[in-house]
Amino acid sequence: MHQSRGGEGVRFDRPFEQYALGERHRSRGRTITEADIVQFAGVSGDFYPLHLDREYARQTRFGERIAHGMLTMSVATGLWVMEPGCVLAFYGIDALRFVRPVKIGDTIYVESEVKRLTERGEEAGLVTVHQRIVNQREETVVDAVVHVLVAREGKAP
Repeated sequence: MHQSRGGEGVRFDRPFEQYALGERHRSRGRTITEADIVQFAGVSGDFYPLHLDREYARQTRFGERIAHGMLTMSVATGLWVMEPGCVLAFYGIDALRFVRPVKIGDTIYVESEVKRLTERGEEAGLVTVHQRIVNQREETVVDAVVHVLVAREGKAP
């Protein structure tokens, strides 16, 4: 079974045939900043006060501002290792759950395990990965199943 050394993250860097069920990876860490939250709000148009208004957030059950759930997912995707020519398409997300809030200053890591390998014709295969995003206290903050379409050996564009 292939296991990455710490900090490598989920790897979409090789042909479909080279993946193995049960393969596990853990990414390097990435700290979420106030700037990340403000920039994500601007790009996404999601200006909900829980993310941006300190006084509003203080009155909520969280007691402070939290990151957008999709910001956390986007940062996690940036922690993947993706090789052009290997990844054909991000195919989708299933069972996405935002389990705990991510706060300014939290550091996230992506833990992943290959759960299914599905042939998709002569050109590609679908790699299905259970992805768990954890914070610096090893608490799960996001849980999801992601699908990535990967080129087969000798079929990269």
